[in-house]
Amino acid sequence: MNIVIGSDHAGFDLKEACRSHLVTRSEFAVKDIGVFSTDSSDYPVVAHKLSEAVAGGEYDFGILICGTGLGMSIVANRRKGIRAALCHNLYTVRMSRMHNDANILAMGGRVIGQGLALEMVDLFLNTPFEGGRHRLRLDQID
Repeated sequence: MNIVIGSDHAGFDLKEACRSHLVTRSEFAVKDIGVFSTDSSDYPVVAHKLSEAVAGGEYDFGILICGTGLGMSIVANRRKGIRAALCHNLYTVRMSRMHNDANILAMGGRVIGQGLALEMVDLFLNTPFEGGRHRLRLDQID
């Protein structure tokens, strides 16, 4: 499974923890598109780049992290074919995959603790989409 991960400066530390967690698992190929420090950066640049790569089929899933997750999710969801889910707990992560077939997980580095974030990433990547009536609803979006 090909995963792309990105953050702005406010999400950098959490992105690094999530990236480190994922690269230890052989079933994931992880591409980090930045940022690579806590120096001030603009979240739209990273969110546009990551959502374009996911929408284009280069990656199966993406993970975006900024201070709250709000900015990243707003930018990513502007691209056709992207279903970025801003999640704050395991329930919203599970539902984002099962019912919404989310292809990008957005999180807030200033909102989510590292332990919960790693659980959320694992759950996001391992929860299948249920299809059925949910597919009919997703088809109504585009």
